[in-house]
Amino acid sequence: MTVFTRRTALKIGAAGLLLPAVGSVAFGQDGPLKIGFVNVGPKDDNGWTYGHWVGAQALEEEFGDQIEITFVESVPEGPDCERVLRELAQQGNKIIFATSFGFGDYVIKVAREFPDVIFEHATGYQRSENVGTYNARFHEGRAVMGTLAGHLSKTNTIGYIGSFPIPEVVMGINAFTLAARKVNPDITVNVVMLSSWHDPAKEADAARALIDQGADIIAQHTDGPAALQVAEERGIVGGFGQGADMSAFAPNSHLSAIIDVWAPHYIDVVNDVMAGTWESDDSWPGIAAGEVVIGPYNEKIPAEVVAAAEEVKQGIVDGTLHPFTGPIVDNTGTERVPAGQTIDDAGLWAMDWYVEGVKA
Repeated sequence: MTVFTRRTALKIGAAGLLLPAVGSVAFGQDGPLKIGFVNVGPKDDNGWTYGHWVGAQALEEEFGDQIEITFVESVPEGPDCERVLRELAQQGNKIIFATSFGFGDYVIKVAREFPDVIFEHATGYQRSENVGTYNARFHEGRAVMGTLAGHLSKTNTIGYIGSFPIPEVVMGINAFTLAARKVNPDITVNVVMLSSWHDPAKEADAARALIDQGADIIAQHTDGPAALQVAEERGIVGGFGQGADMSAFAPNSHLSAIIDVWAPHYIDVVNDVMAGTWESDDSWPGIAAGEVVIGPYNEKIPAEVVAAAEEVKQGIVDGTLHPFTGPIVDNTGTERVPAGQTIDDAGLWAMDWYVEGVKA
């Protein structure tokens, strides 16, 4: 596997590789299937990008020398993304996985120029004939984490570090808060948005500020363990890993984690491309399919609290529990979901409001 940082990729582009002119690229069937990954963070972020790195490694284990992978790290959600996508396509990659929400417009633009290249956009919503989307139902995991938080918080105040106020992040905050308040109606969740997926310094500063405001549990939708390390230093109840098990960084404070398992999707896509059966589609599995995995529970958590979290998880698996079942009131006092009804997938992807208890 070839691994590039953004800086390396840009240096190669600036050096003027002998690349073909922009246009469609035919895949040579007599060689390995070339696969590119474009990532917003480094593979050692121990969270989101690390999860995709694990998925890429699983592809190599599954297909061996039938494939050739280029894994580009730390690509910002801006024009540099477009450049990296185009260079990967020009270099003959038949499949390109773009693994961050903000890559979406650039994926669509470059895909038009390379109709013979298949693009898969993680957490995206825009599709075309050669662009598919895939995601995981992280909000299901947030409901399990929220259940833990509702039982364990002593101050009734939880801090939540978000990246961007997009539906994926908002629905996670809401699922977490609904689950926590179902256990303890006095819970409030203070949200800080960082406008970044991976910035350890900002994540640490946000965690300190939230703890100073009374939070004794920190949740996050950012990619690294910095907030958990602050929780460990400050000796609060704890926090939750995002995208991967982060317990090595905060053995006392790491309560559990939402672990992303991308390998099955990546293997399915490669098999479909090799068989000539790939079609543009949207994939959005969750806990039941094993794409969202609940990490080990910290041994300090009481058995009855673990049992409550497991009950929520099992309810999601067997379909008896939906994290967004009404009545649901937003944080302005407006009823959003009547009793007994649930929010469908379209409603989740349009979510731009917060539930009661969220301070954002």
